[in-house]
Amino acid sequence: MTKKEIENLKQETISLLSEIGTQAEVKVDFLKEENLLNIQIDSPQAAYLIGFHGETLQALQLILTFFVHKQIGSWMKLNVNVGDYRQKREEQLKKLALNLAMKAKFSKEAQSIPNLNSMERRFIHLILADHPDVYTQSEGEGRERQLIIKPKV
Repeated sequence: MTKKEIENLKQETISLLSEIGTQAEVKVDFLKEENLLNIQIDSPQAAYLIGFHGETLQALQLILTFFVHKQIGSWMKLNVNVGDYRQKREEQLKKLALNLAMKAKFSKEAQSIPNLNSMERRFIHLILADHPDVYTQSEGEGRERQLIIKPKV
């Protein structure tokens, strides 16, 4: 990705945020080794940009992914973050996953986590992938999909 394309993405992000009535500082980094674009947004209206369970943030990421595809002609991984939301959310999910893994182990009963998006489910699957006492699986369809932590027998 060229410097000009990165600058265009930054300006498009600022323009999109301006259209929804939000002022923000935007930083775009291209991690060549991972072929990943990181877009960091800092705004006094962070909660508005994150939305309920990160839904607005996911929508921003999807819109910007389509913009990048249109701009460069190929799909690229994109990570959009507002403030330190993603880091805090990953920390919460890790704690939740480990606590429920212990609960599943000792109670010998499956534990479910509803209302996760696909990235959050994947993150928990990865956290517990090598756990000696439990395994994970996703069940259900669409918004009803949930992650289940089950004890190993």
